[in-house]
Amino acid sequence: MARQMLTEGEELDGFRIGARLHVGGMAVLWEATHPDHDGALLVKVPRLAEGEDPAAIVSFEMEQMILPRLSGPHVPRFLGAGGFEVRPYIAMERIPGPSLLPLIEQLPLPFAQIAEVGARVADALDALHRQHVVHLDVKPSNILTRPTGEAVLVDFGLSRHAQLPDLMEEEFRLPYGTAPYMAPEQIMGVRSEPRSDLFALGTMLYFFTTGERPHGDPQRLSGLKRRLWRDPKPPKALRRDCPDWLQEIILRCLEVLPERRHPTAAQLAYDLRHPDQVKLTARARKQKQDGWAKTIQRRFHPDHQPKFARRSNAAEQAASAPIVAVAVDLSAPDPALHEALRTTVGQIMATLPGARLACLNVLRQNRIALDTTLDEAGNNKHLQRLVELKHWAQPLALPEGRATFHVLEAVDPANAILEHARVNGVDHIVMGARAQSLKRRVLGSVSAEVAAEAPCSVTVVRARGAAAEAAARTPETADTPF
Repeated sequence: MARQMLTEGEELDGFRIGARLHVGGMAVLWEATHPDHDGALLVKVPRLAEGEDPAAIVSFEMEQMILPRLSGPHVPRFLGAGGFEVRPYIAMERIPGPSLLPLIEQLPLPFAQIAEVGARVADALDALHRQHVVHLDVKPSNILTRPTGEAVLVDFGLSRHAQLPDLMEEEFRLPYGTAPYMAPEQIMGVRSEPRSDLFALGTMLYFFTTGERPHGDPQRLSGLKRRLWRDPKPPKALRRDCPDWLQEIILRCLEVLPERRHPTAAQLAYDLRHPDQVKLTARARKQKQDGWAKTIQRRFHPDHQPKFARRSNAAEQAASAPIVAVAVDLSAPDPALHEALRTTVGQIMATLPGARLACLNVLRQNRIALDTTLDEAGNNKHLQRLVELKHWAQPLALPEGRATFHVLEAVDPANAILEHARVNGVDHIVMGARAQSLKRRVLGSVSAEVAAEAPCSVTVVRARGAAAEAAARTPETADTPF
């Protein structure tokens, strides 16, 4: 039978137990060291005393199964674990940076800070969802920050892994989570929807913006269910200077139906990093809650009762709604190449209805000489390129909000495209290839460098009459000089 207590100075499978750091509702955290691992570590043990919540055992089993399968900078590194037959524990990297919890003492936060923090958390959720996991307990205390800036998600005891048994769902009928942050479908027992995490992040953004939680902090199931039919006050009702783009993002995250939220965490992060590109709807201008007539209709009319899908795969959903970037050279227009690019992009967007397109153009800057903002005709170069980029995309006939447009001012076009892809979680870059030239042979090509260094798939398109030749991540055929 497992012993229930740890003491400072005790050794556990080579881990030397240090000070007790935190006593939570389901587990206790201890500082630890190990001769094979540098720096301070963390040992987590479940609370097993008489009268403790039995869900503590099940959630601990879930975390023991999930954490070893996760990797990357947005999760703590797993180091070891012990079973319940002797001493249950999980040993992991201790993240030295703070959680987001202290931000609550500074509310409301500046809008730029809200967007920056939100985008970093969305990055972490995107990385998690691509590993088949829905967190289901996103809140300020479960988000830490590395010294390098990445948000780190912790506490996977309530999480669900699409490729593992869901013990929480199998053994408990009541929903588990943190009341203010639980999505409507999570309250109704759906644990496989990745956009539940977007609802929780939207709740955080609302809290950081207004200083209030959108649905309060109900402690009964009846109070939790109220968010299925009662909309929150718009942020503008509590903070009059809240910008339209931020209210649009927040209220979209807080939609009752998951399909009305952002398709993926990556697309949410993209909106937060590009507020000027956010498509504004009636949500952005809303000044007050819906009237009681509409509220009562949602509450009691059978045609307005929300219906939630019981099963969803986080990784598959992320793959079905990628961010596609097309790099368009406007400095020396090539009609045949532009048409080939549009054809390829159009095929991708038609195949993936949830995909989002970022149209990029690089306005090259001089390395030494001073750059002028106006061209010979007196037009602003940046704005002129933006207009040309939108004109290039018009034949694609994409719905408003599905495409965004970005003129990147940079000395090195390849680095500018790569940086945009890395910062914004781009899944696929499409570029054009020009004919052979002496300059390309001597200096190399932008597309070859992008294809070699990109953190995602790269398709290079060459115009050959009416056909386009595409090659994915093949530097040998990537030869756009830009």
